[in-house]
Amino acid sequence: MLASILEEKGYSVDTARNGKEAITKSYENFYNLALIDIRLPDMQGTKLLSDMKQTSPGMIRIIVTGFPSLHNAVEAVNKGADAYIIKPFNVEKALNTIKEHLKKQEEAKQYSQEKVAEFIETRARELGAPLRKG
Repeated sequence: MLASILEEKGYSVDTARNGKEAITKSYENFYNLALIDIRLPDMQGTKLLSDMKQTSPGMIRIIVTGFPSLHNAVEAVNKGADAYIIKPFNVEKALNTIKEHLKKQEEAKQYSQEKVAEFIETRARELGAPLRKG
């Protein structure tokens, strides 16, 4: 259901039937964000969080659960979850959470690119190389 809603909102969506398939896909493709159910057919979502942190360190990982508990929330955050959405969820609230995290990711990417450009310019000056604009 969530995949259909996201597609209607213009997001490119891919799905996986289980944790193993999600890991394989994350090695083969780049994803900005993963929505991970806490209970998967072949593993716990918190295990997938850890595994995906290795395959795609910059990916936003959001846990989705119909079984909220303090233990699950703490474990998810400790294993790298960027957010925690409880089912049944308010669609607008879930979309806002996704949008907010994607915006933060884009801002961090932009900041990193600016820092790299600044470093290159500074290093070029240190080495006495002429700078070219454009």
